[in-house]
Amino acid sequence: MSNKKINLIINNEVGRLDKVISEAFDEISRSRAQNLIENNFVDVNEHKEKPKYKVQQKDRISIEIPEPEEINLTPQNIPLDIIYEDEDVIVINKPEGMVVHPSPGHPDETLVNALLYHTKLSPINGSIRPGIVHRIDKDTSGLLMVAKSQMAHESLSEQLKNKTNKRKYIALVHGNIKEQSGTIKAPIGRSKNDRKKQAIVSDGRFAETKFNVLKRFNQDYTLIECELKTGRTHQIRVHMKYIGHPLVGDPLYGPRKTIQGHGQFLHAKVLGFKHPKTNEDLLFEVPLPEYFEKVLNNLKNK
Repeated sequence: MSNKKINLIINNEVGRLDKVISEAFDEISRSRAQNLIENNFVDVNEHKEKPKYKVQQKDRISIEIPEPEEINLTPQNIPLDIIYEDEDVIVINKPEGMVVHPSPGHPDETLVNALLYHTKLSPINGSIRPGIVHRIDKDTSGLLMVAKSQMAHESLSEQLKNKTNKRKYIALVHGNIKEQSGTIKAPIGRSKNDRKKQAIVSDGRFAETKFNVLKRFNQDYTLIECELKTGRTHQIRVHMKYIGHPLVGDPLYGPRKTIQGHGQFLHAKVLGFKHPKTNEDLLFEVPLPEYFEKVLNNLKNK
């Protein structure tokens, strides 16, 4: 199949190129327009321009819509804890230990393999990450929203970009956080010393995490709720280490002397977003996994 082509001649609309395209076509969101422009699928007067290019009257815009890559992963019959599902979206309570999508070292037995056995997924991210709008780490448990249609994928991605969705996590960290609440604003990027890690770096991407203390366990541990205002890789783990309170069990950013067995104690408890089709506000909450509760009970009894 060949790529679909759309031509647009501007008579009245002026403004940023990505905005003009998204307003001219209902099926193309602003983020999708930016992606098409940045990947050279858009010409303006037979020239490549940037998303911020200011469109002028009589400009001729040509848009090529690439065919979605064929999904060729193996569907696998792996049990899923489905919290919500309709024809556009599915919300999963991911168990600790499950990888979200295939990667080197984890070619199968992932959430994507399980989802493909259960349902169709949006093809926007191609053959490795179909339907995946955002991800949580292998050893992080909890809520994840997945797109089943292209329209849903674009809408949910736009909400993430505009920071209009809600994501709250429960984390157990080392040490006694004296403040009852706080906001961490520190840019995150790949570590200069270890390519497997993220770090606070001056040229990193802006990142913001809010936290509230839920319970203190003597001087040793603090249970907190974190709300993500941005969604950088390993954001909570990096930010908590940055303020001197790394996550308990964290194999990358935590101390060696820690509670062992399940990786970092981090749970995506609350997830909220607007439904891509109905615009209804959806809000989901799941309890802590049993192993997490057991550790907290043990700490209470010490």
